Amino acid sequence: MASDPSLLCPSAHPDMAGARVFAVVGGSAEQPRADYLEHAVPLTDEVRALAQPVDPAEVFRVASPCVQGACQHFDGGEHICRLARKTATLAPIVVERLPRCAIRPTCRWWQQEGVSACRRCPQVATLNFMPNEAMRVAADPAVSP
Repeated sequence: MASDPSLLCPSAHPDMAGARVFAVVGGSAEQPRADYLEHAVPLTDEVRALAQPVDPAEVFRVASPCVQGACQHFDGGEHICRLARKTATLAPIVVERLPRCAIRPTCRWWQQEGVSACRRCPQVATLNFMPNEAMRVAADPAVSP
């Protein structure tokens, strides 16, 4: 897979190369909220075990190098992440003050959408069984931004 090691996807899956945990998802199934770590940590087997008995994607926000065109959310023509664009425009703002974020300097969403993405990011859960309508539409790669 082609990747851009200079930018991190903040909605990566735990099995992706270079996976690092940068937040823990709390809140509720209906209203998840990420609590950001001071430093991103490699997703080791020991860290993965902390999520048991659930899938790590349910409780961790994971970042890994953006794989660009190998991702269903990437638009190679515009060279953008459609998930970032849709999240920044469709999802409700959940924080006014930007949370401290260990990956912000290298985050694709931040580089592409800026403050708009960060104000919505805390509600993102990679594996969400009860997404609200805005998050469901944002996560659907078949829906254009």
